Amino acid sequence: MFRRLSFPLLVLTVGLSGCAFQEPPLPEPTSGPDVFLKPDTTVVEDAVPRNATLATLLASHDMPSDFAYQFVEALREVFDPRDLRSGHPYKLVYGPDGRFRRFEYHVDDDQYLQVESLTEATTFDAVLVDYEKRREQVSMRGEINQQNNSLFAAMIAGGGDTQIAVDMAQIFNGEIDFNTEVRLGDNFAVLYEQFVREEVHVTHGDVLAAAFENDGRQVYGFRFEVPGEAPAYFDTEGRSLKRQFLKSPFRFDPRVTSRFSYRRLHPVLGTHRPHLGVDYGAPTGTPVIAVANGTVVSAANSGGSGNMVRLRHNNGYETYYLHLSRFAKGMRRGARVAQGSVIGYVGSTGLSTGPHLDYRIRKNGTFVNPLTELRNMPPGDPIPDGQMEAFLAVRDRAIAQMAGRQPPLDEPPIATTQ
Repeated sequence: MFRRLSFPLLVLTVGLSGCAFQEPPLPEPTSGPDVFLKPDTTVVEDAVPRNATLATLLASHDMPSDFAYQFVEALREVFDPRDLRSGHPYKLVYGPDGRFRRFEYHVDDDQYLQVESLTEATTFDAVLVDYEKRREQVSMRGEINQQNNSLFAAMIAGGGDTQIAVDMAQIFNGEIDFNTEVRLGDNFAVLYEQFVREEVHVTHGDVLAAAFENDGRQVYGFRFEVPGEAPAYFDTEGRSLKRQFLKSPFRFDPRVTSRFSYRRLHPVLGTHRPHLGVDYGAPTGTPVIAVANGTVVSAANSGGSGNMVRLRHNNGYETYYLHLSRFAKGMRRGARVAQGSVIGYVGSTGLSTGPHLDYRIRKNGTFVNPLTELRNMPPGDPIPDGQMEAFLAVRDRAIAQMAGRQPPLDEPPIATTQ
């Protein structure tokens, strides 16, 4: 698109037959009231109220019912009116004659709905428009200390987003149990993508690399995509960080309230008996996830164990999830579940004094300590030899960026997140 440029007027005095041509004097400014030009459009901006439908929203702006009907019908091809969400911003634009011109509605972080009036008649054009975004790479550092004694709290204190903390915990789930193994003095660095639109709205993308020093032990994770496979995370030597089992049946930050023991005083029965699992205290309704791919053996009430899900996995392993308030949809005998999928929700059913999850692992018929057994499980496939050079280049650049020796990359604007 070309722009019309304006240049300053140059006043020249030219000698001609002993005379000079001079610019005539400017007229004296006249006093009088300012003239206000009527704006070409009127814009109404607001947020969708609770329990509103698209029809009631349009009616609240005095749009005639027949006009509103054609409006709604026109947008059905690109947007389901039932997906209107309270709190989402919208905009109505009217011409100088009060005639409707355009409607815009924020659908999500990637798109907005735009409906324009084409003619004086009730004819409309409806499209979903991609927000233009700028993709950036951001690096930050943080420390676990007395004031911020969890990864979640330290991330917020360092100016990071809570979702980045959750993602980091999932990346290192096979290496660090963030519920039990985090220590004061631990520190971390992370490199991640973010998407900026209108210099105000920021959404976060993938974690590209992360480092965590845990009790003196340094662990790294680098995101790399082997051709033909989904992106995954690998350590500095190209070994996979994925394990057969996750270290915790929660996405993030429960607390251990009782450990594995062959002789524990039962809080309800008042007698000493084995406790062959780990109790995690968490509010009722907290999602519980499958620690590995598996098959549902049972999902039912089990007496003192309350509502319990039992899963069978490879290599002779089974996992048990006790005292659930309810089961996730689809939990039935024989159903397949994926690692990280929700299987139920924390509760206090059965012999329980409060909401918690009793989580157990059985290997070849014998219950084992969940907090130590996972150390024995092998990792996933490493970087193939043919991709190692490309991986090392990604690794070295990410380490330099996290250390501040190389600035993160800024990329040109994009239409949507990748």
